[in-house]
Amino acid sequence: MKKHTYSSTMVTLLLTVLVITGMFSEARAQGESAVTFLLIAPNSRASGMGESGTGVVDDASAIYWNPAALAFLKGQEVSVTHAAWLPQFNLPDLFYDHLNYRMDIDAIGGTIGASVTYLNLGEFVVTNSSGPTPIDKFKSYEYAVTAGYATKATEDLGVGVNARFIHSALSPIGTEQEKGDGIASTVSFDIALMYRPQELDIPLIGDIGKRFSAGMNLSNLGPKVTYVDADQADPLPTNLRVGFGYKVLDDEYNDLQLGVDFSRLLVRRREDQTSDPFYKALISAWGDGSGLKKVIVSGGAEYWYGSPRLIALRMGYFYEDPNYGNRKFLTFGAGIRYDIYGFDFSYISAADNHPLSDTIRFSLLIAWGGV
Repeated sequence: MKKHTYSSTMVTLLLTVLVITGMFSEARAQGESAVTFLLIAPNSRASGMGESGTGVVDDASAIYWNPAALAFLKGQEVSVTHAAWLPQFNLPDLFYDHLNYRMDIDAIGGTIGASVTYLNLGEFVVTNSSGPTPIDKFKSYEYAVTAGYATKATEDLGVGVNARFIHSALSPIGTEQEKGDGIASTVSFDIALMYRPQELDIPLIGDIGKRFSAGMNLSNLGPKVTYVDADQADPLPTNLRVGFGYKVLDDEYNDLQLGVDFSRLLVRRREDQTSDPFYKALISAWGDGSGLKKVIVSGGAEYWYGSPRLIALRMGYFYEDPNYGNRKFLTFGAGIRYDIYGFDFSYISAADNHPLSDTIRFSLLIAWGGV
């Protein structure tokens, strides 16, 4: 975002950044929460399935979608994802990167994971209130560093937790009227469950064990983000995700899996612009009059061919209520695996001039020492 001007008041910059970030995050979070980059789907595989992964994830990206799923994974894996963000704006310095790592450790009875998320918002030019002459410039960015642990509570049930450090550097310059600036840091944590039964007998259907999975992830629990002062602090984008997966086909050479996620932002901002602390908003957010309309539904399918997995095709759909964001788009993706290496990409197909339309993510992964 080269050569954006910045007046002596910080309002122009903050509005610019909030509009840009609000377009790719939970749209209903605009004006409700800070650091909404934490809601960006971080990997190409789940993105190709309509941005669903809570109930089906089985790789290092589980630290985002459902850290409890790490408990079922063996060996080690590292993956990295890159995306030129909001391509409709043609801003080469607006991009998103995400790095994952996982490793199971018998000595601690579980699996550890780590991730780094980075969003570059570009470069801004500073001018004073008396004219457009540039006097300085700065870069705007946000990042988060996450560490997680997961273990099996039972053979079929995994539990996981994450701890996260978050840093948001929107602007190093404050306003003339207020103390402070556009830089803030905070912490958050996640709690999650993953259920993958070995046996599950359903009347009239039969045993769907090893085919069915269900997960839950309550993420971004923590104190508010304070840029200027505590009275103007903004809540984190606390989010509840519930997901399900089912393998329709699973033979030696063919694997077809379906997944669906239901997610809702648990933030409650009052008419006077104050907001509830996260522990209160877990309940009060449901009483804002929206009912279930704020629930986002995302789902998709993934087909693998090969023994072991070789080539994948994916597609999905993302739906948000017209009165609460109105994001609706199709997703497509593909992947390939060879030995310990993997490559995935995903593509978003949305309406003309939609800021997310034509978004492409690329993910590279290396996994070794496990199945």
